[in-house]
Amino acid sequence: MDIRIAFLYFTAQIRRHADRLRAEGDRGDAAEKVITIAAMTALALAVMAVIAAKVSSKADSITF
Repeated sequence: MDIRIAFLYFTAQIRRHADRLRAEGDRGDAAEKVITIAAMTALALAVMAVIAAKVSSKADSITF
């Protein structure tokens, strides 16, 4: 396939998709998703910190 034809095809697809998104309008759920993802990330980091502390504590208590 010629690179120019592929470029035109993908450009048209992107424009079609952008036009469809503009026609739908803003549903207002982007902020909600960002907050949810941030909360889940913070929770995952907290869980990882607790697990790391417990593993580190257990590793320090092992004697030979």
